[in-house]
Amino acid sequence: MRVVLVTYGSRGDVEPMTGLALRLRALGAEVRVCAPPDFAELLDGIDVPLTPVAWPIRALATGAVPGKTRLSDIAAELTAMAYEAVAGVAEGGAAVVATGSLPAVAGARAATEKLGVPYAFTSFSPSYLPSPHHAPRPWPGQEVPAEVTDNRALWDIHAGHMNALFGETINTHRASVGLPPVDGIRDHVFTDHPFLAADPVLGPWQETPELHVAQTGAWIRPDERPLPAELEAFLAAGAEPVYVGFGSMPMRGASAQDISRAVIQAVRTQGRRVLLGSGWADLSLIDDRDDCFVVGEVNQQELFGRVAAVVHHGGAGTTVTAARAGAPQVIVPQVADQPYWAGRVTELGIGTGHDGPTPTAESLSTALKIALAPETGARAAVVAPTVRTDGAERAAKLVLDMIDRDGSAG
Repeated sequence: MRVVLVTYGSRGDVEPMTGLALRLRALGAEVRVCAPPDFAELLDGIDVPLTPVAWPIRALATGAVPGKTRLSDIAAELTAMAYEAVAGVAEGGAAVVATGSLPAVAGARAATEKLGVPYAFTSFSPSYLPSPHHAPRPWPGQEVPAEVTDNRALWDIHAGHMNALFGETINTHRASVGLPPVDGIRDHVFTDHPFLAADPVLGPWQETPELHVAQTGAWIRPDERPLPAELEAFLAAGAEPVYVGFGSMPMRGASAQDISRAVIQAVRTQGRRVLLGSGWADLSLIDDRDDCFVVGEVNQQELFGRVAAVVHHGGAGTTVTAARAGAPQVIVPQVADQPYWAGRVTELGIGTGHDGPTPTAESLSTALKIALAPETGARAAVVAPTVRTDGAERAAKLVLDMIDRDGSAG
């Protein structure tokens, strides 16, 4: 049987899919991933076929795709390209599991309807799923009346905004492939039975009658890669450094050089060595002192257990990796679910959220004082062993159960 995993997003959207892919394959499924072409090397490294979807995500995120500035144009093309990619590999398949950009997921779902194969939507954060227990995060340009405070009412406004942004585009595409229109785009894409691939301790889901959520735990791909020899030498040369990296996230409000200077100065103020993860923020050295080292792509599962703290953007994957390692965290949230994870880290006492998206030497130093406090480290050590490591396995079994119940093997 073939299972197609679909996402259009950054590394944080693709990496969990690799964890699920490996577990599905271990249970006997054939797996294909539809994702941005940026991740060809990642998928090739685990021998999972990639069907590229649309433009490189980094180029789109940084404005490097010519002519792609209007949201309506991007959404229309993304829906169509995701549909074509999924329809091309899911025919005769058994199931499709999708996440990421809503227009892309809408295209994926349309393909499953056309082909008659089971479909499951996945969220990597509880904050994305409608619930009376929490409010949605407003989208840019969305107007929310100040007098509306009820969470259900706020989610209704959110649904209306999704319809206004994407409804016409998605329904125009559906008509072009012979499918009927849908009224509620968000709920159609999410379904009333989504997967939630988030750890129950870090990101708990409160039951609600509106949704039947299957919370599996985070989808983690075990990483056995050794650390580079130069990094090992740096780690061995002194006390545990503070790791600072913002993953697949360009930082807002300052240049790469200014951000690099601010974070290095902040860590030095706390008397610690600095380990920079260059990432999309392009963090780099500011001088030739030997207390600072730069790394690129690296095994964070191994690394985070050997640092004093982790400063990051608050992606779901980085948050769970640091929590599993028992590393205190400072989250500098930029967009999407990152403020949610900053709040959860603060509530759990395993770190703190930074005030605002652009760190200065002073503001980050203040946050680091909290993360490096002995009580924060002690709390992080207590939480670490409670983080689930079997989320991908649980999800893989749910997918196969869905196939047995709703579909036929291809």
